[in-house]
Amino acid sequence: MMKLKFFILIILIIGSIHLEGQDPCRFEKEISLFNELPVSKNGENVIFTGSSSVRLWEGLDKDCSGVQVINTGFGGSHMSDLLYFLDQTVLRFLPTEIYIYEGDNDVSAEKSPAAIMVTTKELVNKLFALNPKIKIHFIAAKPSPSRWKFKSQYEAFNSLLKTYAEGHTQLFYIDVWNPMLDSKGRPISDIFITDSLHMNRKGYLIWKDIICEN
Repeated sequence: MMKLKFFILIILIIGSIHLEGQDPCRFEKEISLFNELPVSKNGENVIFTGSSSVRLWEGLDKDCSGVQVINTGFGGSHMSDLLYFLDQTVLRFLPTEIYIYEGDNDVSAEKSPAAIMVTTKELVNKLFALNPKIKIHFIAAKPSPSRWKFKSQYEAFNSLLKTYAEGHTQLFYIDVWNPMLDSKGRPISDIFITDSLHMNRKGYLIWKDIICEN
């Protein structure tokens, strides 16, 4: 009986690790590179951070040329990873504004939208503790052909994120989901690279028009 209980406990632990994602320390080498980025003293830093859709945004500084952009995206990350590394990716730069893209990998790892929002709120509270006047922009989870089977979960997460942002004057929700759908309501096929997950330049031009031009 004791052996059976021990076996069940191990299974539960393994299952909880799967649901919460991998050890955030897997990003330590990538995160350490952010320590080499200069910190501006003029208090006008705008941080773009989150998973690979931010990290792979080539020309972000030119696309959003009206602000002083720092890109601290790290590919494969979850909202929980960003919370874990918030000091290195955001807080050390003392930003006035931050743009966050997380949730894409969380949903595909089968975290529930409600659970992701719990972490999101922890992250927001930590940011407000640093700067009560900071503006936080949440970029909605994008639609992609390779993860279309999670469509309903992404829509649920985006809905929760939008409602949360609408309840606070310093939180903003940026809808990239709908502009990336075709006339049939499916992801536009030619805005992705061959993996059908990450965007090509056409995809980023959509983001530029929505995020940088407004």
